[in-house]
Amino acid sequence: MTGSLASTRRDSYLDAIKTFLYPDINMKRIITFFLLLFVFFTVGCVKKQTREQADKKLSVLVFITGVTAGSPTYELMAQGALEFAVLHQNVNVKIYEAGFNQAEWEQQLGEMVSSGDYDIVLGSNPSLPELCANVGKMFPDQKFIIVDAQYEGNPQIRTYLYNQYEQSLFLGYLAGLVTTGAMPHANSQKRIGFIAAQEYPLLTKQIVPGFLDGARFVDPAIEIDRRIVGSWADANKAAELAWAMMDSGVDVFTSIAGGAARGMIKTAQERGAYIVSYNTNEYGLAPGLVVGCGIMEQKKLITEILSDALEGKIQYGVSETVGVKEGYLSFITDDPGYLNNLPADIREKFEIFLDDLRAGRISYTVPPL
Repeated sequence: MTGSLASTRRDSYLDAIKTFLYPDINMKRIITFFLLLFVFFTVGCVKKQTREQADKKLSVLVFITGVTAGSPTYELMAQGALEFAVLHQNVNVKIYEAGFNQAEWEQQLGEMVSSGDYDIVLGSNPSLPELCANVGKMFPDQKFIIVDAQYEGNPQIRTYLYNQYEQSLFLGYLAGLVTTGAMPHANSQKRIGFIAAQEYPLLTKQIVPGFLDGARFVDPAIEIDRRIVGSWADANKAAELAWAMMDSGVDVFTSIAGGAARGMIKTAQERGAYIVSYNTNEYGLAPGLVVGCGIMEQKKLITEILSDALEGKIQYGVSETVGVKEGYLSFITDDPGYLNNLPADIREKFEIFLDDLRAGRISYTVPPL
């Protein structure tokens, strides 16, 4: 009897140890059940989210106020939208070119959205929001997203404004270094040139002043010669203006003139003058003379906008400004056109200025629009 009791106690101790070291088989089943339940729940949520994303559809009208070819801003916008559509089968993109007759843009926009086929109209032009506001009165459900523009208070319109004053500031600084530096085509006039297709508030109040302010960081005596073509396509007129500007002492040009800028480039090549460019890589257009190119991350912004639009995250009625610090405006420093055609001392001074601008060490005030 005593041996049997001891054996029983020993078995009880062993069972207790086994229970501590090795969970009961029922406990294993319970744990396994909850693990499987968690996995099924997680997979179900992922599948549901995937189905919801697949069910979302977005139809986009890219409204080009002009023509795509020859305009870096429009080319990058169209490329960004089309590439996004390739990656998202539930996104449909139509590119529409409205041509150069600005008086016809509003009518064409109204005709395009009257079908109700487009969830959003996507454009890039400072004058476009007002046209969208007029068209939107007739089509209150239509939504518009405009980049390179500023417009607030309309629940149908969202805008994104590039801080073009910042881009103008560093391009103007480079122009100032070139016109005052030991460059073969630089003269003693300290005179830089700006050719634009037309007047508009952003150009008049921020872009041109920023270009001059940047140049005057180099030398306060620098002057600017600004001319208006009156067209985004008249290259002959731009060539004539550039010729006259060189007669007045201009040795460095920039432009915001679309296809008309080709005329300015032609004159610079014929007579020998330098060019700094906005928004895209143009070093190859006039080798040896295009010595600096800013870059606008238009494709990046367009992709982010369409992603937010697909997810229903766009807030309308407001405007957002993006610039150098946010990574949407920069400068191409790794192209041979920059590395081989500017003296090392100019490149060093310019890159210090650009780094200081990115880091917020340059003091400036953006003029109000």
